[in-house]
Amino acid sequence: MGEIAYPDLYSIPEPVDVVDVFRRPEEVPAIVEQAIKIGAKVVGMQEGIVNEAAATQAREAGLLVVMDKCMLKEHRKLGGV
Repeated sequence: MGEIAYPDLYSIPEPVDVVDVFRRPEEVPAIVEQAIKIGAKVVGMQEGIVNEAAATQAREAGLLVVMDKCMLKEHRKLGGV
């Protein structure tokens, strides 16, 4: 599809505002740690993804947490495309 993929958040060469997680709940804590270290502002976990410990860690670090939600569906509810 022509999109660039990176092996981890540390490899992204520009600032990241939102980290949208499409991984199993047990994999979320490591992703949240990376999100905190790179200075992300939001961590979103897709529908069916819930990890309360990782969410707490992210919130304590000052990140906004969205859990068990589909960003596309929420965007559409708000009148987006």
